[in-house]
Amino acid sequence: MKLLVLGATGATGREVLTQALAAGHDVTAFARAPAALEDLAGRARVVIGNATSVPDLAAALPGHDAVLAALGSGNSIKSDIASRAAKALTTAAAQAGVPRLVVLSAFGVGGSLGDASGVQKMMYRTFMRSLFGDKATADQLIRASGLDWTLYPVTLTNGPATSDYRAAERLPMKGMPKISRADVAAFMLTAATGTDWINRTAVLSN
Repeated sequence: MKLLVLGATGATGREVLTQALAAGHDVTAFARAPAALEDLAGRARVVIGNATSVPDLAAALPGHDAVLAALGSGNSIKSDIASRAAKALTTAAAQAGVPRLVVLSAFGVGGSLGDASGVQKMMYRTFMRSLFGDKATADQLIRASGLDWTLYPVTLTNGPATSDYRAAERLPMKGMPKISRADVAAFMLTAATGTDWINRTAVLSN
């Protein structure tokens, strides 16, 4: 498949890139700082652009079968990158005729908050309130876009791929469960190349 990866220089996006190339997909890495992807020369196409820019995305999207968005907020807990990128992506994808979006969100956003543990709810409603509010806005934009979307409320950590994790539309949590970025990347690719998770929210956890 021809895949466009947003957030390609981030920790999760890089995992998506690595695994997509290993699986033999035709991959385009979309990034603001392409220097971080120099080691992929000859293996992946690199496009310079801003994920919140409709013109930048519209120029990169044509010809791709799916978009995998693994955009992060860096160290900011007040970032609005999720909603701005979602607005641009849904507009550009509709214009380019690319219906399949696989978008990384966060566990605790939207309806998934109801399944969170007490500790998680406290974190999401206090320290992460602004960031998760923005992610909820992004999710609403994607759901209303008419495109084939998949959202992933997840708890991310670093670690190797294990393939030993749970994936369901609802997963009640205890404590602070974890899942490796490598496993998340693997699931994103599975969802993008199949039909099982179209228009469904997948919660991932170990």
